[in-house]
Amino acid sequence: MSLEAIHRSRVAAKRAIGGQARPGWSRRKRAAVARHLVINLFLLIILLPLVWVLFMSVKTLPDAMRGDLFPRQLDFTHYSYVFERITTLPINLFNSVYVTFSTVLITMCCSVMAGYALVHLRPRGTGLVITILLVSLYFPVRVVSLISIYETQRWLGLINSTAGLILPYVTLQLAISVLIMRSMFQLVPREVIDAARVDGAGPWRTLWMVGLPMVRNGLVVIFIVNFVAAWGEYLLCVTLIDDEARRTMPVVLAVAQGGQGHWSWPNLAAVYIIVTTPGIVAFAFAQKLFFKGLAEGVTKL
Repeated sequence: MSLEAIHRSRVAAKRAIGGQARPGWSRRKRAAVARHLVINLFLLIILLPLVWVLFMSVKTLPDAMRGDLFPRQLDFTHYSYVFERITTLPINLFNSVYVTFSTVLITMCCSVMAGYALVHLRPRGTGLVITILLVSLYFPVRVVSLISIYETQRWLGLINSTAGLILPYVTLQLAISVLIMRSMFQLVPREVIDAARVDGAGPWRTLWMVGLPMVRNGLVVIFIVNFVAAWGEYLLCVTLIDDEARRTMPVVLAVAQGGQGHWSWPNLAAVYIIVTTPGIVAFAFAQKLFFKGLAEGVTKL
């Protein structure tokens, strides 16, 4: 066979392979485009109400009555009206920040220690503890235990106390937080923990120096889950606290909605933006690590 014939055969083979590969690549591209279209559709469904509320908060009253999405004229006086109308709003914001971050910090500390112990220390009754934690997730504790929580808080003298909200908030979020951290610590190789023990590290040092850096993505998941739950909690706050100056922002928002005769839609939209902005900002900064933590270990629940 001549060199020219060999060259022609090679070109024909490449064309044949390329012709077979093109349909496969096009199918993958079509599948990727379809996935992105679906994702963008759901993203639009989620973001459109938020964008509508944001634009509503800066609309003039005539613009708000027209029903257009974009404001024809910007009006930021609704935010100043909210602060003038709700004189305790700065205190309520501080209460939400104080209760939320205290709840997150305490829950993270407890869940990290419990998750590490359940996986790498395995005390007696580990299986029973895990079973109880799993079963507790299937009960609407906030509704079923509301009376008992109120009586416990009254016995402790924590009724009408902002700091008193931290204890029930931590208790209600502890089960899911412990299970998440348990699943994260299951990804830490036991050989690494054993090596640290052989080197003379005790349980606390092993947890702090070895285990904790390897589950930092799980800490972000715990932070987001507890932040959203504590920041948006309404039922316990409105039940346990009567003083308006000691309440958190969700109750303030509900009170504003209840007094719609004195509030226009742009005023209420301004309150919504003030309440939801901290949670959106916190999630925006932590979203990458949050989803990475979910992909690593939370699905093992």
